[in-house]
Amino acid sequence: MAAKQESESCGVAHGDGMGESPDRTLVAVFASPVSARLLAYARDLGYHPVLVEPDSERAESAHTNDLEVVAGVPTLDDTADLVVTDHHRPELGVLLRDALAHPARWIGVMGNPRHPGPHVEALESLGVPAADIARVHRPVGLNIGSRTPAEIAVATIAGLIADRNGRPGGFTF
Repeated sequence: MAAKQESESCGVAHGDGMGESPDRTLVAVFASPVSARLLAYARDLGYHPVLVEPDSERAESAHTNDLEVVAGVPTLDDTADLVVTDHHRPELGVLLRDALAHPARWIGVMGNPRHPGPHVEALESLGVPAADIARVHRPVGLNIGSRTPAEIAVATIAGLIADRNGRPGGFTF
């Protein structure tokens, strides 16, 4: 099976076919420079990109490039990945709680792995069970030393692709 995948990938790289475009969604929570790049790259990679932005002013400014912008967490099935791009927003706990109510494939929060994730306390205060809180990945992305919004977005989407394909991808920090 691995040899078949390798030969298919090689063929696509050489222009022999376009490769499979699986049905998948990437939801970025909160408008930010990182979410803008993340969703642009997601579209290029065949994801259906969605931005969750509960603040109406921020949502209005994010309406570009036919991007789907919603105020709350949409229905997330097992093809959906969700990434919270700002862990300082007061809506963090409520939006994560709502996301955890769905069978999303992957849910993560950006943040420095050397500091406690504020999402844990926010979810605990809402009565979210520990098993559900454990579904939230942190950190997200590959450890490539990202510094800019574009680099953070590349590391994040590369990590999601690695995870989706059952590869380690460097999630160990």
